[in-house]
Amino acid sequence: MKTMNLRDANQQFSKLVREVEETGETITILRNGEPAAEIRRPPSRTTERKLSPAQKAALKSMFEIAHRVRGKSTGRKLTRDEMHER
Repeated sequence: MKTMNLRDANQQFSKLVREVEETGETITILRNGEPAAEIRRPPSRTTERKLSPAQKAALKSMFEIAHRVRGKSTGRKLTRDEMHER
């Protein structure tokens, strides 16, 4: 991991961003010798979020409720509390 003081990083910011994009290496920015920030590549957007079994069950339940309610056409949207009650 590369480190750089804040003043130099400020003067070379565009170059640093390009370097991180090309190499994937994280750059730590130091203020008074202490880490203050990092420039790094964002996480891959293609990575699928991992859900716990409880989260998967909750999502499935929510979608089932929404599907049933959609067929009844109440003319209004359900509130969060109403979704949780069902």
